[in-house]
Amino acid sequence: MTHRVAVLALDGVLPLDLGIPARVFNEACEPDGTRLYSVTTCSIGGRPVRTHEDYKIVVDHDESLLESADTVVIATQEPSERLLATGEPPDDVAAALKRIGPDTRIVSLCTSAFLLAAAGLLDGRRATTHWALCDRLARLFPKVEVDPNVLFVDNGRILTSAGGAAGIDLCLHLVRMDHGAAVAAAAARRCVVAPWREGGQAQFIEHPVPQDTDRSTSATRQWVLDNLAEPITLEDMARHANMSVRTFTRRFRSEVGSSPQKWLAQRRLAHARLLLETTELPIARIATACGFGDPVALRKHFYANLGLSPLAYRRAHHAPEPAAAS
Repeated sequence: MTHRVAVLALDGVLPLDLGIPARVFNEACEPDGTRLYSVTTCSIGGRPVRTHEDYKIVVDHDESLLESADTVVIATQEPSERLLATGEPPDDVAAALKRIGPDTRIVSLCTSAFLLAAAGLLDGRRATTHWALCDRLARLFPKVEVDPNVLFVDNGRILTSAGGAAGIDLCLHLVRMDHGAAVAAAAARRCVVAPWREGGQAQFIEHPVPQDTDRSTSATRQWVLDNLAEPITLEDMARHANMSVRTFTRRFRSEVGSSPQKWLAQRRLAHARLLLETTELPIARIATACGFGDPVALRKHFYANLGLSPLAYRRAHHAPEPAAAS
């Protein structure tokens, strides 16, 4: 059954962010091209929406659409003065959020985390928003554990993202969770965006483009990807880059936004997921091919990051071979 996504557009919406869910989810398809998601946009009362720019957007649906959706995405908008001053959303927005079903997945893009926090949906949960607004979110809603250093936070039913392109990362993450890495990678290629930016990556990287390309860690990162099956250590990476461990770690973090060890673990896990989805290799062979060494270590990483075993992941995401024509 096609997964129904409802996107809520509120006054002050950022047009670029409003288009992200449809752009990403509509590119997630079966091998025959059948779309796996249907994306529909709604507004309060079905009224035209004033954007953050110099024009309005007309939509065809009102907030009743939220009641039947499998996933609700609240697009980035300029928060109202009342919300930022008191922590209380406009009454019609609060009423609309109450129409979302108890089992519906809820996604906030950037500033929409303020609305979820105001509704009490983030109490006791970890969440994020644009790095420039994280302090304000934490002050207004002390029951929320605000993390300013990540692209998105996945709490299962409720997910929050940082600003701008982090919304793309979060939508691709949902496709990956729902249908596997291969489908998400194909959607990313069609959108011409990076197929994988882990949610724990830093929002703000001080030097996204190294000024001294001869001292970049990019060649070492490619070397690691070409040798994932090997037991690569931090010292090995620093030696390949011809740097001290301290210099390599500092430069790596400034370029990538995470530590070398964390990045390596993420790459190993991503490769393992791809092999589980696209091959019949035994679990032990996959563990070796991805550098985990043995199935126990692979299973530990899967449970820690995905909450299920490699075998359960394969059953959920492995695409069977098409039947031969008779």
